[in-house]
Amino acid sequence: MKPTPTRPMTPEPCKRPGPGPTLVDAALADQTLLALILGRPGTDADPEPLAAALLARFGSLGAVAGAAPGELERDFGAGASVGTDLALLREFALRLARDEACRRPVITSWTALVAYVRTALAHEPREQFRTLFLDRRNILLRDELIAHGTVDHAPAYPREVVRRALELSASAMILVHNHPSGDPTPSRADIDMTRQIVEAARVFSLQVHDHLVVGREGTASFRALGLI
Repeated sequence: MKPTPTRPMTPEPCKRPGPGPTLVDAALADQTLLALILGRPGTDADPEPLAAALLARFGSLGAVAGAAPGELERDFGAGASVGTDLALLREFALRLARDEACRRPVITSWTALVAYVRTALAHEPREQFRTLFLDRRNILLRDELIAHGTVDHAPAYPREVVRRALELSASAMILVHNHPSGDPTPSRADIDMTRQIVEAARVFSLQVHDHLVVGREGTASFRALGLI
């Protein structure tokens, strides 16, 4: 009697899990996204309540990412890894925005430039004065911190700004500083300082394209306001 041939077993198709939340899901709630970031292996804190507490305190993802590590540990019991993760996340976002702003002359990619300076400064707790140095094609050469001040003042000296532009062989500049209060409206001191820098730069044929004031509530342009 001949043995009955056996049919080879057909493997069952692999069942893939249903779609879950991903970092590219635009509908993902801020709290859920933050909890995913905070919940990576190696962190001690419970990510869901921590994410809720951080957003309740700081108000937005950008403000959470800009929070001081010491404040996170002192007020929320978050370990050092949480502060490190958020700092890395902020730096990653900043570099993405800077790469986009550097692709083309800043005059023709103004939206990307504003996105970059907002990523860098909108949630800074202290005032910073920065200068974007541009080459002859208006391509970004360097973004440099000129002064790091208090919650409402960052002193900038015109001769230092101009001297650095000459050292870099820059042809033009965009001045940038933030208002930690959130209101980007230029102050009288901002206007006076800008005029001094513009006058000092003109002596060396350096152009100041604009001065941007960044706050949580928006971005003010001196040129758009007729102040340059």
